[in-house]
Amino acid sequence: MPFRRGEVGKDKENMKKSPTKKRPDAPGKKEDTPVKGARTSGKKSKPSKRPAVSPPARAEGRSLVTYDPLQMYLMEIKRYNLLTREEEIELATRYREHKDERAAYTLVTSNLRLVVKIAMDFHRYWTKNLLDLIQEGNLGLLQAVKKFDPYRGIKFSYYASFWIKAYMLKYVMDNWKLVKIGTTQSQRKLFFNLAKERDKLISRGFKPEPKLLAERLDVKEEEVVEMSQRLGGWEVSLSSPVGDDSREAFGALLPDPGMDIDEKLSDSQRRFVFSEKLKAFRKTLSGKEADIFDSRIMAEKPLTLQELGDRYHISRERVRQIQEKIVKSIKKWLKEEIPNFEEEYQDILK
Repeated sequence: MPFRRGEVGKDKENMKKSPTKKRPDAPGKKEDTPVKGARTSGKKSKPSKRPAVSPPARAEGRSLVTYDPLQMYLMEIKRYNLLTREEEIELATRYREHKDERAAYTLVTSNLRLVVKIAMDFHRYWTKNLLDLIQEGNLGLLQAVKKFDPYRGIKFSYYASFWIKAYMLKYVMDNWKLVKIGTTQSQRKLFFNLAKERDKLISRGFKPEPKLLAERLDVKEEEVVEMSQRLGGWEVSLSSPVGDDSREAFGALLPDPGMDIDEKLSDSQRRFVFSEKLKAFRKTLSGKEADIFDSRIMAEKPLTLQELGDRYHISRERVRQIQEKIVKSIKKWLKEEIPNFEEEYQDILK
């Protein structure tokens, strides 16, 4: 449709006067605000990529909480309540008569703190690993539950303390050193009391001399010195060198358990002389005596008295008498033939 000339001019004026309507933004989008001082261009800027999320930085001077199994265990056993004397007797009776495992469980868990208390005393003197001691003490506590007799009128915690200490002492003795010490009852007593007595004397102002320690522990002074040396020294590998500049190992300093060359030659000579003399003595025998000498006295697998008796139709006692007579004759022959026979051949005579 053709427009008139006047209408076109009017339309242009109306367009200038009327405000332009802005296009509504898409939901969720915001207008970009110009940064102050930044240059603007007519071109549309590309949308910037979203920055990667970085992990939160650790605050200075703060670290992660360390995991302490001992503290976790102590917090765990605090949940179990202590028992009264009447409850102990009731639970112990139920376990002894009916093997009630629930009663045994309650007895054990309520005395776990007792194990920790005893383990702390042992930990002070003998070992650094407290959890191992607690574990051994718990085994002793289980044994105490099995052996406890509620009808004797003894408190369970008092009875259990002996089993707990016994298991801990055995653990300390087995793991103190590679070479076991305290193999006798007196040495075990000295091992466990020496450190305590020494600290007690020092706290009272006395010098812990071996003589004083021996008097207080009722042992010999030599035993105190020996145990102190054992406790103070540690194991040394036999393959380690004697010194920093030495190639010789400690094992080379140990004495040879075998005999010397001279002793070996002397022993070989003795055996040869003894064998020759026995052969000469054999020629003096005949008949039954020679057979008993060969089959009974000198044989690696000797015949029995009954077998020899059946062979010659005689009793076992008669065979024994002939054998005893031959042995006496051998000794007499050797004493006459070999000078200093009793001194040189004592091991054979025995």
